[in-house]
Amino acid sequence: MSETKKDKQGLPIGSVFFLLIVIPLSLMAFLIANGMFKLGVTIKERAVNVLDVKSQEDIKARTVNTANEVASFLMECKKDIQVATIIPSTEAVYKQFVSENKKPLWIKRDGKVQKALVPLYKEMTLTDKNGNEKIKIVDGQAAPAGKLANISNPANTTYKSEDYFAKTKNLKKGEIYVSPVTGLYVNKAAFEKGQRFSGIIRFATPVFDQNGFAGIITLAIDYRHLAQFTDQLVPTQAERVFETDAATGNYAFMVDPRGFVISHPSDFHVVGLNPDGTVVPTVTAQNAKELAQKGAEALNMFQLGFLDPNIFKVTKEAEQGKTGVLTYKYGGVTKFVAYAPIKFYASNLPEPAGFGWIGLGLEVEKYNEMATKVAQNIEKESKAWTATVILVLIASMIILFFIMLILVRGITRSLNADVPKGSEGEIIDDDDDDK
Repeated sequence: MSETKKDKQGLPIGSVFFLLIVIPLSLMAFLIANGMFKLGVTIKERAVNVLDVKSQEDIKARTVNTANEVASFLMECKKDIQVATIIPSTEAVYKQFVSENKKPLWIKRDGKVQKALVPLYKEMTLTDKNGNEKIKIVDGQAAPAGKLANISNPANTTYKSEDYFAKTKNLKKGEIYVSPVTGLYVNKAAFEKGQRFSGIIRFATPVFDQNGFAGIITLAIDYRHLAQFTDQLVPTQAERVFETDAATGNYAFMVDPRGFVISHPSDFHVVGLNPDGTVVPTVTAQNAKELAQKGAEALNMFQLGFLDPNIFKVTKEAEQGKTGVLTYKYGGVTKFVAYAPIKFYASNLPEPAGFGWIGLGLEVEKYNEMATKVAQNIEKESKAWTATVILVLIASMIILFFIMLILVRGITRSLNADVPKGSEGEIIDDDDDDK
């Protein structure tokens, strides 16, 4: 076979081999690179769009879950006070009851955050039918007889204005009264120095004997056990923190049925009492500037419609037991909030408002700023991976080209070996055999 024929034979074999491998490889590389680019664009678009449907639904679902957790917690406390009505009425038994009812709390001790078991109840009391305290446990210790008071007079109560005796004495057996969150107000200056709101939620229920109404029993929940449901929650992350930072705009809060904020990362927004038992003023259109200058900005959400009508709308809908999402302006920034009712009810907390509601909020501009940074990183990684795929493709082409040359030479030699030398010039004439 001539050299020209060999070359012509080897060339198609090499071309077919090259095309059979390179075309699928090129197609696969193109699809991978294109898919990665489109994935990067899609993730980028979703990251930047904070108010897309999925984001709203995720935060809304977490809001509902948090509200349900609070309701379950309060139901446990309701069961505890019902148990308290049937245990022996002695100091020893009451002390044991308080000491055995503990729940974990994150606390800061010696500058370190740690989890500790902390009594759920700061106070437990038993009064007679006239309001005279018969047994009183405070911070785990029994109060001496000289410290017992007649709490039918609100001035004699822990916070100088509590009317739980009057609200409880006319209830039926098994019914309970739940007080508002009660504690001394913490202003902005004190908060910035490290002071935090400290208070109680008091549960009270009547007790009876053979003669009828015999007095009331109360349990005062340590406020920290309630506040931790929102104070440690960051709406956009699974992990809880010791204290959320309101400056990020990414936090949760709690509101009671009256519209008072009862839990917030900035405790100076939590409505509290003056030392004389009077409620501190809350922010309105008329006093907003004055209270801001004093650093005393307790909030009632019903009174903040002057900042944005949607704030009032959120509060009204939550009071009606509705769940939803809305945006509004607060302090010059756009807030996105998901809200859900706390479905816990008592004699003074009827449906649909119940105990109040939970709000999970985002500051849209700040969230978008973080999302944009994430999107930029995604875009960089997508481009880097696309470039890597192209480089791998080019390198594969070069390697395959050399492999093709080696294989083509081998195939050509094999074909040459199958043809006897000189046979290409031999001619056979069949016509001679017929003569």
